Amino acid sequence: MKNNLIQPFVKWVGGKRQLLNEINKYIPKGKFKYYEPFVGGGAVFFSLQQKNVVINDLNSELINVYEVIRDDVDELIKNLSLMKRKNTEEYYYELRAKDRSEEYKTYSKVEKASRFIYLNKTCYNGLYRVNSSGYFNTPFGKYKNPNIVNDTVLRTVHKYLNESKIEICNGDFEEALKGIRKNSFVYFDPPYDPVSDTANFTGYSQGGFNHEDQIRLRKCCDELNRRGIKFMLSNSATKFILELYSAYPSITIVQAKRAINSNARRRGQVDEVVVRNYE
Repeated sequence: MKNNLIQPFVKWVGGKRQLLNEINKYIPKGKFKYYEPFVGGGAVFFSLQQKNVVINDLNSELINVYEVIRDDVDELIKNLSLMKRKNTEEYYYELRAKDRSEEYKTYSKVEKASRFIYLNKTCYNGLYRVNSSGYFNTPFGKYKNPNIVNDTVLRTVHKYLNESKIEICNGDFEEALKGIRKNSFVYFDPPYDPVSDTANFTGYSQGGFNHEDQIRLRKCCDELNRRGIKFMLSNSATKFILELYSAYPSITIVQAKRAINSNARRRGQVDEVVVRNYE
């Protein structure tokens, strides 16, 4: 039986919470080893609650948080409680600037994870974004009572990560799939192809995710398909993506509500595509 407290511990751009009912309709039945090479906030990962899993993300700060929740959740909660008491706009910008200093190199894994969660919970719109130098640069959110210390969720996720066979990786999506065998299932949720030049948000990690990366991902999907390994992929329903996956017959257009746009009038329902190599 699923535990509803096993859920994302950070807000994440492009997160799949609102599309879980749609996505879960297409999850294969039976037992399989689950791979999620772009885990992000982990909405699908936490919803499935599989026991044999490989999760990965290129964002090393994010993966550090997963590891700290697994290995040292008590210290993490203690640090976050201290940060909650200090929460002001001045403190936010002081902490945000730490990754630009030599001092940051001496931070422990717990200190880095605490900083990451605090900034995520208090930054504008929960928008994790780094600049070209890899520094977090989202402004302060000015929330009245941000949920900085969700200790119940953190402890429940800690228990799940320790009681299941979950490998946590930090690298390129192709590396995360090395050694994959049949009777596995892969869910890809990469940084989305921008629907316009002004909507280009791929700042989850330094370097972004461009068309060449999208083509490389499609080739990876083709190889999985050739080997008889099931995969599902989400992306924006742009002409480029639809053409890229046109050889796959199982393509479903779904609508998602997106709140990330500098122009408030352009926020709202957007078309996304779900691609599968199985019925």
